[in-house]
Amino acid sequence: MKILLVPNYSRPDAIDASRTITNWLESEGVEVAWAHDKKLDAQRQTSAEGCELVVSLGGDGTLLRAARIVGYAEIPILGLSFGHLGFLTGAGSDDVIGSVSRALAGDMHVSRRATLDVELDMVDAQGAHSCKHFFALNELALTRGGEGDMIEFDLAVSGIHIDRLRGDGFVVSTATGSTGYALASGGPIVHPDFRGMVCVPIAPHTILARAFLAAPSDVVELEMVPERPADRIAFVDGQVAQRDAFVERAAVRRGPGDIVLLDGGPSNFYKSVSRVFYGQVGK
Repeated sequence: MKILLVPNYSRPDAIDASRTITNWLESEGVEVAWAHDKKLDAQRQTSAEGCELVVSLGGDGTLLRAARIVGYAEIPILGLSFGHLGFLTGAGSDDVIGSVSRALAGDMHVSRRATLDVELDMVDAQGAHSCKHFFALNELALTRGGEGDMIEFDLAVSGIHIDRLRGDGFVVSTATGSTGYALASGGPIVHPDFRGMVCVPIAPHTILARAFLAAPSDVVELEMVPERPADRIAFVDGQVAQRDAFVERAAVRRGPGDIVLLDGGPSNFYKSVSRVFYGQVGK
């Protein structure tokens, strides 16, 4: 058996907990690997191949990193909370060995989270075209660039043209990502069991554009209007997807595999919504 630990290297308590878990697992004959520190080697890739469990030790950003490492492989992820928000992380940091032990024993609730396959058609300064695919657990956000000009794009769903929009951009998220950028842009909070996509305009230059939900089988397409070649940036789970290239078209569909999160049960979602968004801490 092999387990991958993904710690937040900027938090000493997460590092100490990772060492505690490592010592315990190795005493039990379990092989342990650590994800590399991105600040020390940004080009290196960590793989979860051959692992039966991935443990994230940090906040929601650390769990998103663990999800990117796992991708569509459906290796279970246990999130231990050492961050500020802790919306996605499903277990506390007070008993890390007990949490890992329960995860290995199959005693934790399994939450399957829909993912996204983000396809970006891009062109660089030399006019060379490329097409790349990206994994996302939260969202694609196609936004205006550093020059601040609004962008203009055609929105279509499964081949049906919806509208031509101007504004700061557009977010296509999963239900998991509905509590992130999509919520900040005016979208709804959506239960994780929803398998479709949440589609939210960002500061549209019209009062008519509204957020909507797309079906799991839909493909959401954003095609930039060539007559308005404003700078734009694509973010996938908060990470810049393209550098030195312009996005001409984005197509977002449900990913071929889910993220498997281990948590305390279905009530965790509503408890987190109450705690994070309604201020019901301790009530």
